[in-house]
Amino acid sequence: MRFGYTTGSCAAAAAKAATFMLLSGKVKEKITIITPKGIPYTADILDMHRTETSCRCAVQKDGGDDPDITTGALIYAEVSLLETEGTVMWIDGGEGVGRVTKPGLDQPVGNAAINRIPREMIRKEVMEVCNLMDYTKGIQVIISVPQGEMLAKQTFNPRLGIEGGISILGTSGIVEPMSSQAIIDTIRVELRQHRAKGETSVIVSPGNYGMDFMKKAYGYDLERSIKCSNYIGVTIDMAVELGFRKLLMVGHVGKLVKVAGGIMNTHSKEADARMEILAACALRENVEDEILREMLACVTTEEALQVLKRSSRFRNVMQQVVEKICYYMGKRAEGKLKIDCIIYTNELGELAKSKEAEQWFTLLEQEQEP
Repeated sequence: MRFGYTTGSCAAAAAKAATFMLLSGKVKEKITIITPKGIPYTADILDMHRTETSCRCAVQKDGGDDPDITTGALIYAEVSLLETEGTVMWIDGGEGVGRVTKPGLDQPVGNAAINRIPREMIRKEVMEVCNLMDYTKGIQVIISVPQGEMLAKQTFNPRLGIEGGISILGTSGIVEPMSSQAIIDTIRVELRQHRAKGETSVIVSPGNYGMDFMKKAYGYDLERSIKCSNYIGVTIDMAVELGFRKLLMVGHVGKLVKVAGGIMNTHSKEADARMEILAACALRENVEDEILREMLACVTTEEALQVLKRSSRFRNVMQQVVEKICYYMGKRAEGKLKIDCIIYTNELGELAKSKEAEQWFTLLEQEQEP
C-alpha cells in the first residue's frame, strides 16, 4: 500500500517554498524536504501569492492509502519578513488550525495545535533557505487550513479540547496506511490529559457500544471514557507509565472475553478464541457437555450466550469471565494498577462486574470535583 505524508510534512514544505519565493523573488513549483524518517518528500506548490514582505502558498495533503480525512486538504504557509536583529522565527496557526484549550497536550494552553516535531520541521526547512539566502532578520510563519474547522469535527480534537480546527501532526513525517500508531498516540494524549488534571483513576472502554446501557444503569456517559479500541495491553502500559493507580475497563463481552484469555490486542486479525474462552470458563463452572459443544459451534458471542443461558450456571460463568479479565489485565500492569471490570451486552444488560466496580462512579465524580 502507498504511504502518504503528514500535515506536518505539508506545512514544512509549504513554509520552505514560501520562504524561498519570498527571499529569491523566483517562482517555486516544486519543493523537496527530508522527513524525520529520512524519506524525501517532493511536493507540488499551489496557490502562490507574493508581496514585497510576504509570500503565501499551499501543499495539498496526500495521505496515501490511509483513510485520512485530511487527504486533499490544502495546507497553507504564509511567510512574512520582520525587522528584527538576528534570525528569529515565530510559528503560529491561522484559519483552520486548532487552539489548545486544555492542559496535557503536546503544546501548552493557548498555543496553536502545531505539534513539536512539525514545528521543528518547519524551523529546519525555513532556516535552510534563510542560510542559503544570507537572510539574518526575523521571519514569521503562519500555517492555515481553510477546511480545517469543518474537518476537525470528524477528529478527536473537540474531545481533546482543541478548538477551531485540525492539528498539524506527525512524528515521522510519513503516514503509514491504516496506521495503528495514530490510534495509540491519541489514546496516550487522552490519558495524559486526565493525568494533567490530577486524576489517578481512569475508565477505559473499547468504544461507545453500550452507551445507552451505561447511562441507564450507572448514569455514566461512555463518551467520557478513554477509548482504547483494540489496544487493551498498550493502554494498560501507558496508564502505568503515566502514574495512574486505578483502571476500570467497561465494555461489551464480545470484545472483552478475549482479554479473559490473555489476549491484549482484540482485533480479529490478531486473535479470536472467543468461543473457546467462554467454553473454558463454562467448563470450570461444570456447565453441561451438550451446552459446551453448542457454544463451541456458535459464530457470535451473543449466540453463545443465548445457548449458555439454558444453564443455571450462567451468572457464575460470566463472573468467571470478569475475574479472568481482571487477572490478565492486572498481570499486564505488573500489579501497578488496581483493575476492575464491567461486561455487558445491549440485549442482556450487565452480565457481571468485579467486586468494587460499582463504587467507581461515585469515586470518579469525587476525584473530578474542583
